[in-house]
Amino acid sequence: MTPGSTPAACAALLRRDLTLAWRRRGDIAMPVLYAVIVATLFPFALGPEPALLARIAGGVVLVTVVLAILLSLDNLFRGDIEDGSMELLMLAPQPLALLVGVKILAHWIVSSLPLIVVAPLLASMLKLPAPAMPVLVATLALSTPLLCLLGAILVALTAGSRRSGMLLALMLLPLCVPVVIFAAGAVSAAQEGLPWVAPVAWLGAGLVLALVLAPLACAAALRIAMDS
Repeated sequence: MTPGSTPAACAALLRRDLTLAWRRRGDIAMPVLYAVIVATLFPFALGPEPALLARIAGGVVLVTVVLAILLSLDNLFRGDIEDGSMELLMLAPQPLALLVGVKILAHWIVSSLPLIVVAPLLASMLKLPAPAMPVLVATLALSTPLLCLLGAILVALTAGSRRSGMLLALMLLPLCVPVVIFAAGAVSAAQEGLPWVAPVAWLGAGLVLALVLAPLACAAALRIAMDS
């Protein structure tokens, strides 16, 4: 890649964000630890009956992952705003929407990819049938980046708020409901041997739409927040 080109700038930004995240490895482990603790508590609360646990396993894992993602969203742009890096990104010759998209990708790798890796373990602990396991992973692979993109818009909109964490949760939870419904519907259909492609296709369509529009909306919201 040519130094100073757009691909080189995106690669450098991705490498920077991943390096900074690796230096704060405890922050990476927190969502995973939260998901493990919450999923582990369900068998103690509901009892060890395999049929009951298998029926709720998909929904429990999906909701747990959604709540774990909420824990890390608040810090998506905060560090860059506080140390002045966001002003430098706005002054860069590369499109701000593209750079913001790279930052969202880095955040997804750090916060959501470990959850996708640990999700089959949690699902097997809750007795999810093996045929539904690939569907669960597929729905998580589509729904987690979609939630990160939607959350990034709200993080950018609340960048100037002192209580952005509570405000972010209140705004993002209604947007999570359709995602969880489609994802849980696909897993439930796979458990019952029914067609599950349609809900996954809807999640994929939503992800494609968010990939196009979310970085543009984030860039516009960040410009407004930085100018105010």
